[in-house]
Amino acid sequence: MKDDPLLSTEQQARVRTLSDTELKEIDEALLKNTDSNWRKVARVIGGAIMSIGGSYKEVPDIFYAQRVKTLVEEGLLESQGNLNRMRHSEVKRLKIEND
Repeated sequence: MKDDPLLSTEQQARVRTLSDTELKEIDEALLKNTDSNWRKVARVIGGAIMSIGGSYKEVPDIFYAQRVKTLVEEGLLESQGNLNRMRHSEVKRLKIEND
């Protein structure tokens, strides 16, 4: 099985234009689509994209997968499986805060 593809040059240019506020919105959408049970990363990403609506149409799902890795590194999510394969990895929230 192959890892998810890397961002293209054009995609990298697009995500570099995201503000800190926009990144926070994406991260919050990802976290809101997780809970204390394991969920496939692809499902979390799909739910986050749907919840944000059409705000970031040019931002690919691969970038959302990179943000999931960041949230794991920051200790907000726990993971199992290979995070380089969003369909073959799962995440769950370590702490559920009241929103």
